[in-house]
This record gives sequence, structure tokens and C-alpha cells, in this order.
Amino acid sequence: MIINLVTISHKTLPRRSRFRNLFIATVTVALLTAPAFAGGKKAPPPLQASQYPAFDTHPAEHVSIAIDPCNDPKDCDFFRLPYIRHSLIPVRVIITNDSDSALDLNDVRMQFITANNDKLPAATLDDINRRLFNTKQAKEGTRIPLIPIPIRRAPIDKKITEDDNDFGFQGTTVNPHSTLAGYLFYDVKDLDDPPLKDAEIYVKMIHTKGGKELFAFSIPFNKWLKATAAKPSAASGIKDAKDSK
Repeated sequence: MIINLVTISHKTLPRRSRFRNLFIATVTVALLTAPAFAGGKKAPPPLQASQYPAFDTHPAEHVSIAIDPCNDPKDCDFFRLPYIRHSLIPVRVIITNDSDSALDLNDVRMQFITANNDKLPAATLDDINRRLFNTKQAKEGTRIPLIPIPIRRAPIDKKITEDDNDFGFQGTTVNPHSTLAGYLFYDVKDLDDPPLKDAEIYVKMIHTKGGKELFAFSIPFNKWLKATAAKPSAASGIKDAKDSK
């Protein structure tokens, strides 16, 4: 975005006015170009996948994938909206590529496999918007009419798109010897508490830039639950959020 500022000749202004206008212009540019994080907070920088409690690694392919869920709002208060209170659990997926070839994520599938072996895809921005801002439609779902009437969808809330831009995946390529991470949201509304117990994230259809498909990755949430068992709210964050609604 190009911002056109009013140009004022310094020669026609007294010294005090020149400094005042320079200060105002500097502050304006700083505010307009600063990243818009919720409450000024940023997500913690991702570590290598193998440094998280829950990860799966393929030594022959030199690739590791970890998951770092958040079921306590206090642990991910950088989000602009209360997703957890609406049974949308944020899961950070961290991909570390220690190989000499770039990875392509254009066809990747990252599924939440429940304890009952049901497969849940990551929620789309439309899904999230309906859950947070249209309770009735979220409960009933989208009804397809018998006659071809166009379905008008509500515009996605700005805070949802901003969270996606700031905390989602910033690309579909994992360069050699680098780590790429992003948050996905999974709808656990209809799952028994605790929804993460005996569940896993199943990642498939990652390709090298040469077209070779990697073997699928399976990362159980139980590893994360065991590592965070000492934290009182770790297993009950979502349940408590549901009860408070």
C-alpha cells in the first residue's frame, strides 16, 4: 500500500513546527506499518520439530513434524478471538525439513483423527466465521435448496483473516534445512472430553519439489498430554470453556 502524505515545505515553517510535523509523520508511518498483533503479542517463534513433546520423524527422508495444541486460552492469548470458547482448538503444526530438497505442501492433508477414528479436516475460514458469528447456522449447517438459488455467505470477520495472516502457514514451501509452522483450527464440539485423548494429527501428501511423495506422519496428542500433565488446566481447558458458555 502506498500512503500519500501531505508535503509541507520546511522553509515556510518555524523550527518548532518543523520538528512537530516530523514527529507526527514518523509516528503515523510507524503505526501504519507496524504488524497488527492482538494486544501487541506475537506467537512464540517455532522451534525445530524434534524439540516438541509430540512429533514424528522420518530419518530416511530427513523430515520431522510436530504438533503443539492450545486448549487453554491463557497459553495462546495472542489470538484476536476466543476460538477455544467456541470449541475450535488451535493446533500448531511444525514441519522441519533437514533434507537437501524443498518440500511442497500444495496437496498436503492435515487431518485430526479422533479416538473413534473419525477424520476431521482443518476448519476453513468460513467454518470459523459461522461458528463464532452465526450460532444458528453453525448448529443447523448450510441447507442446499431444491431449486438452484445462489447461497450468499456472510463476509469473513476481519479478525479471523488477520489471525490467519499472522499465525497461519505463510507459504506452501518448506525450504531445505528450515522449519515452517502455522496454526490450524479443528472443530471438537461434538467430541467427548477431553477431545485430545487418544487422538492424533495425520499428515499426508507432502511432496518433494521433484514430485516424490513422503510417507505419512502420525503425531499422537497423548505425547503432548503426558508432557503437560503437570499443568492443571491442560486436560480441561476446553471443557471449562464449554461450561462457561
